[in-house]
Amino acid sequence: MSIIAESLGRIKPSPTIAVTTKAAELRAAGRDVIGLGAGEPDFDTPENIKTAAKTAIDEGKTKYTAVDGIPELKQAICEKFKRENGLSYEPSQVTVASGGKQIIYNAMVATLNPGDEVIIPTPYWVSYPDMVLLGGGEPVFVDTDADSGFKVKAADLDAAITPKTKWIIFNSPSNPSGAGYSHDELKEITDVLMRHPHVWILTDDMYEHLVYGDFKFVTPAEVEPKLYDRTLTMNGVSKAYAMTGWRIGYAAGPQVLIKAMAKVQSQSTSNPCSISQYASVEALNGPQDFLATRAAAFEERRNMVVEMLNAAEGILCRMPEGAFYVYPSIEGCIGKKTPSGKIIENDLDFVSELLEAEGVAVVHGEAFGLSPYFRASYATSSEALKEACTRIQKFCASLT
Repeated sequence: MSIIAESLGRIKPSPTIAVTTKAAELRAAGRDVIGLGAGEPDFDTPENIKTAAKTAIDEGKTKYTAVDGIPELKQAICEKFKRENGLSYEPSQVTVASGGKQIIYNAMVATLNPGDEVIIPTPYWVSYPDMVLLGGGEPVFVDTDADSGFKVKAADLDAAITPKTKWIIFNSPSNPSGAGYSHDELKEITDVLMRHPHVWILTDDMYEHLVYGDFKFVTPAEVEPKLYDRTLTMNGVSKAYAMTGWRIGYAAGPQVLIKAMAKVQSQSTSNPCSISQYASVEALNGPQDFLATRAAAFEERRNMVVEMLNAAEGILCRMPEGAFYVYPSIEGCIGKKTPSGKIIENDLDFVSELLEAEGVAVVHGEAFGLSPYFRASYATSSEALKEACTRIQKFCASLT
């Protein structure tokens, strides 16, 4: 009899972490590898945030805290939601966890019963389906495509909803596509949800501050206030504040849900790191001017990467509205042959051969539920991105 639970067989390890690990192994072996697999800003955590963490250590704020967040951080989160999203929450409606991933996991475990369905538009962040499965639910996928800007159509969402639907997981701007929903586009989605009062909305707003051009971020409960009582609005400090390793995610929603999520957390990790929490108070309450500066740098990189990828034979890359990823189609490369004689049959073949031939690590589209594409992160230096795109062009030109 196996010691491993059967439920673990329903999920798979994170493909994005696997790509990052493989790139690191190749570098350690002496290969020149440019890694575009990780979703992590290359900027450093701002100095005022690091100083706040050091002060917390010096002041002895190193003990257990309340299970789902210190009062100071919950208050800062309430003020953030009011200031930036026009949403009013009390601290009792706020939860803090060790990253956005734990927020989602807690929500799924706290609410799903066997047979419950969770709608997930494709392409999706790799962890969504597996967290639904771990929670005992069933992921239901609604496909998008490049022609729609990788945005789910209202009619398709409506058709996917059944009496068993408990949640929709909504992500804008999106990981992996960078697609962002305008106010009018999101209103079409919220109009559908208004017709189905049994469906809850988990909105992943982690890339809120990484938007470009004239695009304006909005979140579902902001667009349709009547959804407030069945929306869990999730965010975090990882991406905007370059605090991925600090592991702080947060969310606000109905008190009954927040209490249930705290119950799950109390019997798993208990409180998030105390030092990270005090640093996050400063992140949310401190100066915000650097956000626009960093977004401008990402926008320049985005423009260069999209232009260079569209110059590669067999690749079509749309311009994303936000985040720091591109999700180009490689349909024009499928069926072609590498110089070594390997046939590119799918996007996994493409990224594997690209890594082997040119030392560029990206993540295949199948991992995100939509092929034939790949995801590349442009959260690295312009020099590295230019070299990576040049190598991708070279690889595509070598296919016959």
